Amino acid sequence: MAEQSGTKQSFLARKNVIISPKRYLHDSMSAMGIALFSSMVIGMIFKTIGEQIDYFAGANVISDFLITVGEFAVGMMGPAIGIAVAFTLEAPLLVVVSTAAVGQMGASFTGFGIDTVGGPGGAFLAAIVAAEFGKLISKETQFDYLVTPAVCLLTGGITAKFVGPLVGWLMEILGNAINYSADWHPFLSSILISVIMGILLTFPPVSSAAFAIMLNMSGLAAGAATVGCCAQMVGFATCSYRENGFPGVIIQGIGTSMLQMPNIMRKPIIWIPPVLTAAIMGPISSCVFHMTNNAEGAGMGTSGLVGQIMTFSTMGFTLDVAWKILLVHIILPIIISFTIVKIMQKRGLIQLGDYDLGIK
Repeated sequence: MAEQSGTKQSFLARKNVIISPKRYLHDSMSAMGIALFSSMVIGMIFKTIGEQIDYFAGANVISDFLITVGEFAVGMMGPAIGIAVAFTLEAPLLVVVSTAAVGQMGASFTGFGIDTVGGPGGAFLAAIVAAEFGKLISKETQFDYLVTPAVCLLTGGITAKFVGPLVGWLMEILGNAINYSADWHPFLSSILISVIMGILLTFPPVSSAAFAIMLNMSGLAAGAATVGCCAQMVGFATCSYRENGFPGVIIQGIGTSMLQMPNIMRKPIIWIPPVLTAAIMGPISSCVFHMTNNAEGAGMGTSGLVGQIMTFSTMGFTLDVAWKILLVHIILPIIISFTIVKIMQKRGLIQLGDYDLGIK
């Protein structure tokens, strides 16, 4: 029995099939976030720009082209997830290209009497199954170009048909509950949503962008999620200005606050200013300024200014919305996080160098 177990483990190791939470939840989920950003999020930005050109200047070749590109990119979300997941799992090329089709199946299939499509979650799960089974069979027969794609499509297709819709349905139920709670009790809900989404943005194992899109966040809930992410990025950029200067502002404020995770692991207390800022800004966003957003922008914060572009898309391209975005997403988080970090520094809880990224 032990010999059989050892042989099995040896086979899995030879095929680079490593069953671990890190590989499936951290690595693959991060890849999914990149896929969503490269297809759906950027596609929505192009579509929004095209629609605004259409609105202000009338329909023309440029606006029509941007809208077409954007809509097509959004529609290719499934294949993008499939390829990203298979690539991250270090699958052979034949498996990677086969998993592209599986990703689309996972995103669009319904089944078991459930009318809800699998969406991003279904595409993610089907891609993992197809990639791993494809790796197991790859180059094991003389008919590799026939057998490997067939195994990928069948295993991924079965998962997409029988599990994907359930995943999509559960994500829809959870997302609706979150969106409803934000409308029903915006004060408490916005605190929780803002803090949790902000933490997810900074914490590498889970992609906040992927999470927001899977849950199809909208309205006040998406607005609270956006400001929570902004609080993390702008907050860390503000708190670490002494150590990292203007370059730190750019790479954290427009790039990602994940860069601070090594410092957080060494000294968790330095996470308090951005987290408290998110908790304070959630109700201000929802109850005072009634900020809303869509799923594509909810988990992005100020990263690439996607959260702000999607807020404009949701609330309208007006000066009133512009000053609200500037105040709620940037100015107030700067003031609040700066105040909190100064208080903690005076009490000796945070010292110079705690936020150092080593970029000077």
